[in-house]
Amino acid sequence: MSDKPTIVLVHGFWGGAAHWSKVIVELSRKGYTALRAVELPLTSLADDTQRTHKRVAQQSGPVLLVGHSYGGAVISEAGDMPNVVGLVSISPPSRPTPARAPAASARPLRRRRLPILRPTAMAIYGLRATSFTRASARI
Repeated sequence: MSDKPTIVLVHGFWGGAAHWSKVIVELSRKGYTALRAVELPLTSLADDTQRTHKRVAQQSGPVLLVGHSYGGAVISEAGDMPNVVGLVSISPPSRPTPARAPAASARPLRRRRLPILRPTAMAIYGLRATSFTRASARI
C-alpha cells in the first residue's frame, strides 16, 4: 500500500474533469497512482461542494484536494472531512477566510511542504508557474 494520499482534482468554472488528463499522466509518472478528478455540475457552490464531498467519501485513506480557479473555492468548502490531509489551490478566486478555513476548530493545523505539484507538472495544464499559490497541508 502506498503512503501517498489519494489526489482528488477539482476543475475550475470554465473547465471539466478531462482538463486534468495531462496532469494525471504526469503525476502517474511521478509515482502517484491514486488520482481522481471530480466532474462538477456547476449549478451552485453547494452542489459542487456536495459532489466533491461524495468523491472524497469514496476514498479509503488520506486525500489531498487540489482545486484550480473556482475549484479552489470548492475545496475550501469541501476540505472539512476527516480524511482530507491537505488543500492545494491553483489560481483560486480568493483565499478562504479564517472562519471558513477547513476544520479550523476541529483540530490544530500543522504546515509542511508538499512536493506533489510542481510548476512543470502544472505547465502541462496550461498554467504559468507564477499562477501558483502556496500549498499547505493539515495533518
